[in-house]
Amino acid sequence: MFRSSLARRSRTPLTVVAGASIAAGLLVTAVAPASADKGVHVRSPKPTVVLVHGAFADSTSWNDVIKKLRHDGYPVIAVANPLRSLSGDSAYLKDILEGIDGPIVLAGHSYGGSVISNAATGNKNVKALVYLAAFLPEKGESAADLSGKFPGSTLGEALRSVPLTEADGSQGADLYIQNDKFRHQFAADVPRNKTDLMAVTQRPVTNAALAEGAAEPAWKTIPSWVLVATQDLNIPAEAQEFMAERAGAHTTEVRSSHAVSVSQPGRVTDVIEDAAHSVR
Repeated sequence: MFRSSLARRSRTPLTVVAGASIAAGLLVTAVAPASADKGVHVRSPKPTVVLVHGAFADSTSWNDVIKKLRHDGYPVIAVANPLRSLSGDSAYLKDILEGIDGPIVLAGHSYGGSVISNAATGNKNVKALVYLAAFLPEKGESAADLSGKFPGSTLGEALRSVPLTEADGSQGADLYIQNDKFRHQFAADVPRNKTDLMAVTQRPVTNAALAEGAAEPAWKTIPSWVLVATQDLNIPAEAQEFMAERAGAHTTEVRSSHAVSVSQPGRVTDVIEDAAHSVR
């Protein structure tokens, strides 16, 4: 049963509310009486919550959120976001969504926000979008564009670039956060014993994925909820607020680092369940 602990403060014009991998590459951490394999369907009286992590993380970043959602009776699927290209990652998620029967609440963290915005377009089962310290791009905008739109991001100076040969033979780069800078940059409010592990197990994102422009976004037609992390050093809070207002989202703020699903799983769960309660 939903237990609302959201501390709302009113804004105008906004309504204020803002891994294990398996070898095949499709992690479905989680879950409910369901599998994310295409053709296997989810049936439940409550909407299925699909969680999509962002760059420098994996599906284990949702672990505490998953526990709370499952306790409250929600089927949950945590998807292993490939982090290779925005169009490819979105197509991958779109296939997973098509294998789920019934209403879906789709939540994304960080770059995962760009992915859910693309993947949900045209899917009638996706009833609510939840953005957690995440990007809500307009068509043609990239994560790199939006993170630099307002001052405050220090991500660039914390990154380590590793050369990458793409499948077509072209040269690209995988991006990691330097281990000694990971906690300060990504998860300053998470205990060090946990962030040391997060730094070692972080999933890299390609430079191309962060630079790729978005397709027509689903937030234009699907109601959205945003949780703004006010201490975020990856996506400045001002950028998160700008995107939330532009989307007409229900917005909440929380004093948190970028790793909001790890440091504030209760608040993240509350926002997701608030969105789920809107589903009829």
